[in-house]
Amino acid sequence: MPNTRRWRRVPLLLLVYALSLGLVAITCVVLTSVVADRVTTTALDSSRDADESFVNAFVREYLAPTDLTADALKPEGDARRASIEDRLRALVARSGILRVKVWSPDGTILYSDVPELRGQNFGLEDDLRDAFAGRPFAEVSPGDEGEERDVHALAADNVVGEYLPVKTGSSVAAVFEIYRDAAPILAAGDASRRDTIMITLAAAAMLAVLLYLIFRATQRRLTSQTARLVDAERRDSLTGLLNHGSIVGELATLLEARRSTLGAVGLAVVDIDNFRLVNEAHGHEAGDAVLRSVGRILSRELSFESFLGRYGPDEFLILAPPSCAHDLEAAIGRLRTALVSLSLQFRGSERLPVTVSAGICFAPVHGEAATELLSVATVALREAKASGGDGVRIATDGDATRTPEQSSFDVLEGLVIAVDTKDRYTKRHSDDVARYALFIADRLALPGDLRQTIGLSGLLHDVGKIGIPDAILRKPAALTADEYAIVKQHVALGDLIVRDLPDLGTVRAGIRHHHERWDGTGYLDGLAGDDIPLIARILAVADAFSAMTTSRPYRKALSVEEAIRRLEDAAGSQLDPALVVAFVEGLSTVPNAPLPGVIAPILSIWQRASVA
Repeated sequence: MPNTRRWRRVPLLLLVYALSLGLVAITCVVLTSVVADRVTTTALDSSRDADESFVNAFVREYLAPTDLTADALKPEGDARRASIEDRLRALVARSGILRVKVWSPDGTILYSDVPELRGQNFGLEDDLRDAFAGRPFAEVSPGDEGEERDVHALAADNVVGEYLPVKTGSSVAAVFEIYRDAAPILAAGDASRRDTIMITLAAAAMLAVLLYLIFRATQRRLTSQTARLVDAERRDSLTGLLNHGSIVGELATLLEARRSTLGAVGLAVVDIDNFRLVNEAHGHEAGDAVLRSVGRILSRELSFESFLGRYGPDEFLILAPPSCAHDLEAAIGRLRTALVSLSLQFRGSERLPVTVSAGICFAPVHGEAATELLSVATVALREAKASGGDGVRIATDGDATRTPEQSSFDVLEGLVIAVDTKDRYTKRHSDDVARYALFIADRLALPGDLRQTIGLSGLLHDVGKIGIPDAILRKPAALTADEYAIVKQHVALGDLIVRDLPDLGTVRAGIRHHHERWDGTGYLDGLAGDDIPLIARILAVADAFSAMTTSRPYRKALSVEEAIRRLEDAAGSQLDPALVVAFVEGLSTVPNAPLPGVIAPILSIWQRASVA
């Protein structure tokens, strides 16, 4: 029973704290509002009373009763009117008044320090009616309302407008309208708010200390447990990193601090490529292993001032404060480099590569609010992933409107760019196949025009993969029979895509037949031996070598030595043995022979081929 009572005190402690702090908060809001309103009202009343005395003294000294009638506007009163307005302008110049107008009972301005307003009738608004009824009035308003706008706008954002009646006997003969800068009054109100908040916070602190002393015995027992619970609420249970809410909270804190330091804050959303497909192919335990590995490497490669959290199911959010914002892009580069050596295997699968894509932006360049920056970084990430992942994109203005540079190869270049947009691996692979195929053509001493065609065919040999679903094209596991049947159709689709382009018959042959096998068991037409067009046999060797030496979603790249060994094993069954010999011997004997990892510019491969 004593233990039960002890633990029942915990909700009571929380309840008392909540009620007390809630009461303090309500008191603070109400008290701040009341005090600020009272200070503002008192200041307005004081200003109005002082100016009312000032106006009465001015009227007694400088004005006669006839000066406050409509006769004052007659032409014969010009000299007298000019003298009075000179005194009004002098009054404005030396007393801090921004504008003065003298109104007659019919709503006509008799005098003003702005001559253009004299004689104009603007009617009687409620404030003027109250003043002509003998009730002086003062209020705070913007400095560009009513007659005080455009060229007559007052030189202050907010002004105190005072309506002060001038009585002759028992009636109000005129009303002085005076404007002053409201900044001192508003500043006094703000100062009262701050003082009230500080006093209330001090009272809250004293109350918190008192409550702590009252419940200190229970609090001591709960401190350790509470700390663990708070930390657990901030952490992702799988990776141990800050969870979504905590990392976004840190972003808001950094952005608030940045306003005083004026430094840049970097933000990067990092997404694990093909994560959903890893989960589907190998199970959630495999996905968890990938998340932990990437999170661990990220923690190691980031500057210690940075913040790292799990932002989504397969996304991480990196925050770089001003002290290390310059290192954010380099840190992403270090992560990608470290991931090259990371490979994972699940249930007998081959070694799987792990790659990430990242979208990077900076405050204040790309926004000031947390939601705005997260949106910009997410858009940049989407662009980085658009070509199959393993990319980094820094948000820049105008990216959405940038278009490919036009040339005389518009249609063909468009096809190559379409391949890159669909899948970056396919684009890199196609560049490599074109380089290897041209190398084989050099080994065979083929003529320049055929070399140019071979280079073009290499770049476009997988163009049909534009029509293959992403879930199959990027699947991080072995394909099923049905999926493989779909992939095989890419050669037919590629043939259809380029068939209407002029003078591309040989290119079409390379695209359609580069998966035929020397022994006749390939696809789509089951050609064998020399019945397979030469261009297709060359592409087959280049394609096989590139596929083995490039990391794929379902396995990491093989070494050049292992790839050569497998090429030699395939000679006479899958590949033309004479072409394999020419290629392999060239790799070991020709200076500057093409090797994996060299990226050639788009279209330049076959543009240069014709000059060889």
